[in-house]
Amino acid sequence: MRSLSALIATLAGLVPAVATAQTDLVDRVRACAAISSAVQRLDCFDNAARGVASASRPATDRLPGFGDLPATAGPPARNAPIVLTRQDMTFRTRLREAATRPPNFAGHYVLTTWGCGSGCLMGAVVNALDGRVTFLPATICCLPFDVEGVEPISFRADSRLLILNGVRDEAEGDLGAHYYRIEGARFVHLRDAPLPQGR
Repeated sequence: MRSLSALIATLAGLVPAVATAQTDLVDRVRACAAISSAVQRLDCFDNAARGVASASRPATDRLPGFGDLPATAGPPARNAPIVLTRQDMTFRTRLREAATRPPNFAGHYVLTTWGCGSGCLMGAVVNALDGRVTFLPATICCLPFDVEGVEPISFRADSRLLILNGVRDEAEGDLGAHYYRIEGARFVHLRDAPLPQGR
């Protein structure tokens, strides 16, 4: 009887992970379908399937690393023209300039930042495949001076992982390392952790 209860508890614990994995798969398939190159599209579908399989495994206490969230598509031969909405117009000059640069985040996004006050950064990513803009999930500020070797915003060209180090949106008590992954046109919050020790 006890073993049956343990099995039921284990299965119940897997249900949220499976539901999240299904949502992620739908988002990834949509992003892959928008890629014009057949080879890149197939690579994207393959990476999406592998990524969802690993995401459905039970979580561990290990922090996500850049290698855990590989880019699902590579850069296009040419960036798509930027698509600006009314919300984007305040920052149109910076966004238009970013759209001309080669992707530097998650395979096919151009991540750009700008100041929003003393020690504060905000920014956005421009999808080089379709020209759409997605703003970073929060402004970031207040990274302590004694944390050396840690940037307020950490990202890589070959990974979907974004780490905001500091205080998000100047919210009291929010100091830490905040982990996100990009999925199509949105950032998904993964977890928060204490700031890494400087090198």
